Amino acid sequence: MKVRELMTDGPRVCAAWADVGHASHQLWDGDCGSLPVIDESDRVVGMITDRDICMALASRDESASEVPVSQVMTRNVVSCHPEDDLNDALHAMRQGRIRRLPVVDEKETIVGILSLSDVIREARAKAGSKGPTYGDVVDTLKAIRGEPVPAETTTT
Repeated sequence: MKVRELMTDGPRVCAAWADVGHASHQLWDGDCGSLPVIDESDRVVGMITDRDICMALASRDESASEVPVSQVMTRNVVSCHPEDDLNDALHAMRQGRIRRLPVVDEKETIVGILSLSDVIREARAKAGSKGPTYGDVVDTLKAIRGEPVPAETTTT
C-alpha cells in the first residue's frame, strides 16, 4: 500500500513568519494537533503542535501575536513521499516518535499529511484483508511512546 492511498490531501499549513496566535487559530479551525510549517516557496521547514504553542506561551511573558512560529516550531522534519510504501512511513513514524508525517513532493512542497489516525481507519476498514493491521498500529504507538517493539513487526 502506498502513502498516497491513505494521506489527507491539501492539509492546513502555517507560514514560518506567522505568529503562534495565527497558528493556534489554524489548529482550532482545522481540529488538528499539528501543522506543517512552510517557507516562502511552500517547502516544509518545520512542524508546530498545540503543545509547542502552549509551552512557548507558558514560558514567556509575551502574547501569542508576539511570538513567531519560527521560534517554536520543530525544525527536524520527518516526511515521506506519496509513492512511499506505507510500511516505510510507519517505520519513519516509529523512528521519529511522531504521529503525523507531512507528505512532500520532489521539491519538498507539501502535498498531504499522513496521520496514525489515517492508518487506524484503514486497518479498521480492511480488517482481514490486504492493508495495514492493528499490529502495525500498536507497534507504531509503542515506538512513539518509547516502548520496546519486537524486531519482527507485522507488515502489510
